[in-house]
Amino acid sequence: MTDEDAIIEREAGLSKGLTRAQITMMGLGGAIGTGLFMGSSIAIGYAGPAVVISYAIAAFIAVIMVFSLSEMAVMHPAAGSFGVYAETYLNPWAGYAVRYTYWACQVVAIGGEAVAAGTYMGFWLPGVPVWIWSLGFALGIVFLNSRSVKNFGTIEYWFALIKVTAIILFIILGGAAILGVAQPAVGFHNLTGLPGGFAPHGLKGIWMGTMMGIFSFIGVELIAVTAAETPDPKTAIPAALRSMTARLGLFYLVGLTILVSFVPWTQVGAKVVSESPFVKVFEYAHVPYAAAIMNFVVLTAALSSMNANTYLTGRMLFSLARGNYAPRQFGVLNKAGAPAPAVLFSGGVILACAMVSRLTPLAYNYLFGVALFGALFVWIVILASHLAFRRRHGAEALPLRMPFFPGLQIVGLILIGAILVTMGLSPDFRVSWIVGLPWLLLLTAAYFLWKRRQAARAAIGS
Repeated sequence: MTDEDAIIEREAGLSKGLTRAQITMMGLGGAIGTGLFMGSSIAIGYAGPAVVISYAIAAFIAVIMVFSLSEMAVMHPAAGSFGVYAETYLNPWAGYAVRYTYWACQVVAIGGEAVAAGTYMGFWLPGVPVWIWSLGFALGIVFLNSRSVKNFGTIEYWFALIKVTAIILFIILGGAAILGVAQPAVGFHNLTGLPGGFAPHGLKGIWMGTMMGIFSFIGVELIAVTAAETPDPKTAIPAALRSMTARLGLFYLVGLTILVSFVPWTQVGAKVVSESPFVKVFEYAHVPYAAAIMNFVVLTAALSSMNANTYLTGRMLFSLARGNYAPRQFGVLNKAGAPAPAVLFSGGVILACAMVSRLTPLAYNYLFGVALFGALFVWIVILASHLAFRRRHGAEALPLRMPFFPGLQIVGLILIGAILVTMGLSPDFRVSWIVGLPWLLLLTAAYFLWKRRQAARAAIGS
């Protein structure tokens, strides 16, 4: 058995209960969060109608990353996914750091989504405190993820389907309004006819919109992590990837084009979003209870994100435990083949993050800075791992082959690096560097302390 096979084998035992349809919808669910429904307004504020270009660049980077990751996942299906590949093809520190960083990113993000979900419930029941809803949703999601992965996949499928249905309805209604089907045509005047034209803030605005757009796609890597729990990853992952890529292009690019054509970007773009632009389109089409419908959609989007990311945190911690980087208890599987101890511990940290985000927003901003910095660090490590993976294996015998290697990977690394630099220079995102670098230094110190203890134990044992 090779070292690569040994690393993969140590993570065996997970239930293989996910279908191709489920992982396709899970990939879509991971990439379509509340950012498209609400956060896109911030990107529009930066880029104007040219936000379509911003999201096209962001989607391009995401596709490079997820295809590179999936090429490795098809050959080495493992719960630790990119953490395992970093350990195998780069070095043990990279695998350790990327898994802990991703775990931290996700528990912070899930805590924020729990508070968001509680806030959305205030639309219907304003008298109930947000923290009660947040706690209830978080406990429910953790319970679901501690059960069979088949149940998780079913719930996530329906969560994602609600989001997808809302976007398709938006495209149909918005397109009809723009083209004048059964009503006066809105037309495309808002794309170029407002002050500043198509790109009112120039290339800088487009680039800032790209930076916002890239955060909308964080989570798309979920599709590769599911390879360890799919009966036939060599068939299911490539098929899911092709389907997901096509749908993402349609949903984001066509959806955003309709959005900035229908509503003047000067009305949509704002750093503080009071109403989803989707509501405006539904109201124009005389859809009854438009605000309530969209509140339901963004609620399910938040719950979907919580569900998918809790799945990821459990698998990352499980992988760390099986690699002896975390307490062994987190590497235990229950009768359903799910890493219940890892999920439950992650759930406790998620609840702590939710309370921090609710009680002390300033402290949560620093936690969220770790998440922003860490997510891009993870993508960089994925692309670097893929470059090393191809050097070792070539391309001839690969079940799934990424085209234009290594050019696309190098372009992806350059673009992500440029986004990180922009974050460091931007007052709105500088906190990501302020806390991101110390986080990596802390992880590195802990890693070498762990290595020293391992060496000392080995010396005593010998």
